[in-house]
Amino acid sequence: MKQILIAEDESRIAGFLEKGFRKYGFTVVIARDGQEAIELTQKQPFDLLLLDLGLPLIDGWTVLKQLRAQGDPHPIIIITAQDDEKQKAIALKLGANDYITKPLHFNALLTRVQTQLGDRS
Repeated sequence: MKQILIAEDESRIAGFLEKGFRKYGFTVVIARDGQEAIELTQKQPFDLLLLDLGLPLIDGWTVLKQLRAQGDPHPIIIITAQDDEKQKAIALKLGANDYITKPLHFNALLTRVQTQLGDRS
């Protein structure tokens, strides 16, 4: 069973994503801020990280930079309200594997997650 870490401070969105991914057989852990996201990645293995850029304590940009600087190889998909091509390009250059903007369409996100995990089913 694949494990996803969702770093999202908006409870409604985190709950929506958790429910959807669990329905498709994923194990899900939620981090409510960037500090917690970094700590969780150091404590347990994850197959993929869904990362909001606007996290409290430590923002998603810093989480992305820190994880990639530590050599974390897992796919990171940015989920953000920042619909800006320049921001997207920066995120991809910093090591994000994909970038999707809110509002999220779950089926499109699920397809992107499955693609990153090499699961085409």
